[in-house]
Amino acid sequence: MEQAIQRAKVLIEALPYIRDFRGKRIVIKYGGHAMVDPKFKKKFARQIVLLNYVGINVVVVHGGGLQIGNVLEQMGMESTFVKGRRVTDSRTMDVVEMVLAGGVNKEVVTLINNEGGRAVGLSGKDGGLIRARKLFLKDNEAAKGNEGVVDMGYVGEVTSVDTAIIDTLERAGYVVVIAPLGVGEAGETYNINADSVAAEIAIGLGAEKLIILTDEAGVLDKDGVLISSIEHKDISCLIEDSVVTGGMIPKLECCMRALEGGVMKAHIIDGMVPYSILLELFTDSGIGTQIVKGE
Repeated sequence: MEQAIQRAKVLIEALPYIRDFRGKRIVIKYGGHAMVDPKFKKKFARQIVLLNYVGINVVVVHGGGLQIGNVLEQMGMESTFVKGRRVTDSRTMDVVEMVLAGGVNKEVVTLINNEGGRAVGLSGKDGGLIRARKLFLKDNEAAKGNEGVVDMGYVGEVTSVDTAIIDTLERAGYVVVIAPLGVGEAGETYNINADSVAAEIAIGLGAEKLIILTDEAGVLDKDGVLISSIEHKDISCLIEDSVVTGGMIPKLECCMRALEGGVMKAHIIDGMVPYSILLELFTDSGIGTQIVKGE
């Protein structure tokens, strides 16, 4: 009986959050090891279905770097990275598109559908969803083309988002799952960082929240303690003071971009915690780091 009462208390605690988010849009970036562990794949899909059932409009943007790396290795193709981004020549781009749009995307869609949801997969090329241009990076230690500018090949950055196709599918009751590809002015395909795509999609949709799943507990201070809440105006100082380093920097920059573009809140949470999305959204304490707008 005590366990049953505790479960009821959990539902009651979630009620005000469900009421507040009902009818709102939430963009979730799905990535990291939670995408490759079968147990966590199933848990992720169940969370998406539950959110959809209670009236929250969820859009999923997925990564796939681990899967791309595995396929390239099997094909005997080496990967070169600059600042965490994969240099993508035309042959590598063919593999990236095959894995992201033809493999990972359809797997995520199937997972959600198998748990009772109704999901549809898109790439950024569908319906003119994501327009992109070539991305150049500056790196003093890399092979230089022009004053330290590195040609990343078919790596792109978002120039514009047209959410009309998402709007249409949402009205029909579907969860939209997006592969982070974009199309250039000449029709060329670009591989785009999934965090960046998620931020731009969230802005384009006027989303209430952006949630980024990672392999970390969230943003940690210099002592390794979780920072539960950060004002977006303080992100630059955290980076300059080396409190935030490595791969967490671009994630926080994407969150800052989303908030500056009108998204109300962003969250960075550990996707390997069971039901991490529900814990962050529907409990008073949450589990990760939330990024909020400052005064």
